[in-house]
Amino acid sequence: MLTNAAPLPPEIARRRTFAIISHPDAGKTTLTEKFLLFGGAIQMAGQVRAKGDARRTRSDYMKIEADRGISVSASAMSFDFRQYRFNLVDTPGHSDFSEDTYRTLTAVDAAIMVIDGAKGVESQTRKLFEVCRLRDLPILTFCNKMDRESRDVFAIIDEIQENLAIDVTPASWPIGQGRDFIGAYDILHDRLEIMDRADRNRVAESIQISGLDDPRLADHVPADLLAKLREDLEMARELLPAFDREQFLHGAMTPIWFGSAINSFGVKELMDGIGEYGPEPQPQKAAERQIAAEETPVTGFVFKVQANMDPKHRDRVAFVRLASGHFERGMKMFHVRSKKPMTVTNPVLFLAADRELAEEAWAGDIIGIPNHGQLRIGDALTEGESLRFTGIPSFAPELLQSIRALDPMKAKHLEKALTQFAEEGAAKVFKPMVSSGYIVGVVGALQFEVLASRIEQEYALPVRFEGSNFTSARWISGDKAAIEKLVNVNKQHIATDSDGDLVFLTRLQWDIDRVLRDYPGVKLTATKEMMV
Repeated sequence: MLTNAAPLPPEIARRRTFAIISHPDAGKTTLTEKFLLFGGAIQMAGQVRAKGDARRTRSDYMKIEADRGISVSASAMSFDFRQYRFNLVDTPGHSDFSEDTYRTLTAVDAAIMVIDGAKGVESQTRKLFEVCRLRDLPILTFCNKMDRESRDVFAIIDEIQENLAIDVTPASWPIGQGRDFIGAYDILHDRLEIMDRADRNRVAESIQISGLDDPRLADHVPADLLAKLREDLEMARELLPAFDREQFLHGAMTPIWFGSAINSFGVKELMDGIGEYGPEPQPQKAAERQIAAEETPVTGFVFKVQANMDPKHRDRVAFVRLASGHFERGMKMFHVRSKKPMTVTNPVLFLAADRELAEEAWAGDIIGIPNHGQLRIGDALTEGESLRFTGIPSFAPELLQSIRALDPMKAKHLEKALTQFAEEGAAKVFKPMVSSGYIVGVVGALQFEVLASRIEQEYALPVRFEGSNFTSARWISGDKAAIEKLVNVNKQHIATDSDGDLVFLTRLQWDIDRVLRDYPGVKLTATKEMMV
């Protein structure tokens, strides 16, 4: 994080672009809803699984998301809160969709880690945290579900410090837990926050006090809980570090808030924390140089492509993180990969599945550009400079299956659908050299189900996935002559991906070891940087 850089223009400085990460079921989508509620973007928050006429959550718009009650696609939302402009990206918690999440983390400046008070740090949280660590992203932590039976607060903090090797500093401290949970003490502002259990969408009552010795505390907190709060906080001040913004911005410390997203409690304090302490739009890395947010020319990169967000229009929306400048609707941008100009006439800002035309946007914002396949993940848009943004990963799939249309006459339609999903990053699609048909690769088994459902919904094309002889894939690079020799001798293992790059399909680790032994000039890699 840069601290000695020149001050940013006010419109850029007020941007806060962040993702929400967590294990499934920690309450991430509920928290997103409450953010939109407090930002004035929606009137009433919904639950992920709607009962009867209850509203569906705004950030889960795919049919399978509504049916299963999980998020399977990262969605971006922009809204104002106080003097800030929040660009929030809700990510899939399910590990089968982690690749979408990894790519999303390349487009944000900070992350909110949501953990469940009863379960603590879970496996998927650990994985996602590692990605944040690689990028030195500042992390704010929200410990959710304190209104249910949860672990001891010190045990939760210890677990985060031990598992994730990061200093934890309490920004608030819960008062009671489970049924006795009545609110929290805001350590950073010496405030008492009292929860309203009667109305889940109401903001907590905030009482300004002068420290823990203020006699007014006794008017709001039962004597036994007050004694425990004073004892806990005295211990916390001795054992835990005080909040240090520099440490936080460098990714070495995380402030933690305690609350209950479903009861709207602790959410506003967390939002205040993002605004007050969170990073402004940060410089972005390109192969050629670093791009600073305050530069005048507009630059941006595609980190996600979503097909058929509006099924009536068969469009693809490219999500673009603006890295610099002040973008205005109708601007002519240079599409670096194709080396062609592109006029952006109908850019959109998102509120989950709703969208509105963006007349302008600034560095740090995430805009959507509807297009018919010109834009792919990793593409750069500039005002003329040839830039290639780095660090957007593509991972080798861990599961491979062949796919066929149940109606053989529709093979062409299937090819079109698969091309679209490959460009979206929803799956890897490989065309084997020697057999007809396609092999689809994913990170987790649930993705096959989602793909089949989407191909049927969006293309009226029922498909079947069938077992494949191969278990994984590796991208081939290295010496040209050695690659040619490898391809000629191992045609049954060779395929091309949707970009036309050569891929080695493997059955066992032994296959990989054999290639590396027999063809010393060849490299097989499990990740490919999506830089075009």
